[in-house]
Amino acid sequence: QVQLVESGGGLVQPGGSLRLSCGAAGSFFSLNTLGWYRQAPGKERELVATIDSGSNSDYADSVKGRFTISRDYHTNTAYLQMNNLKPEDTAVYYCHAKARLSSSSTTPYDYWGQGTQVTVSS
Repeated sequence: QVQLVESGGGLVQPGGSLRLSCGAAGSFFSLNTLGWYRQAPGKERELVATIDSGSNSDYADSVKGRFTISRDYHTNTAYLQMNNLKPEDTAVYYCHAKARLSSSSTTPYDYWGQGTQVTVSS
């Protein structure tokens, strides 16, 4: 199993910055991907950014050029640096992981963190 613990959310003014962290712990063979999704009130959960085991990253169009995802492979931690934040970035941000639980298992499973609130407001 994989436990994901997020931190770094909060209240920031438009144009400001925040850095989210997500640490993965537990018993697993490998983390295929780590990433962030977000869900605003009344909206569906959407992809923000992901990074795979080869450091290939993918971003939602709405955050390209403003957000950067990175990963520490030694500590199994992902970071989301968010710059030039806008009110429309306000949401609960969820860490997500796809993990293989053993070397003999080729099927990755999905895991979610508890979410951290990001509010962008003046």
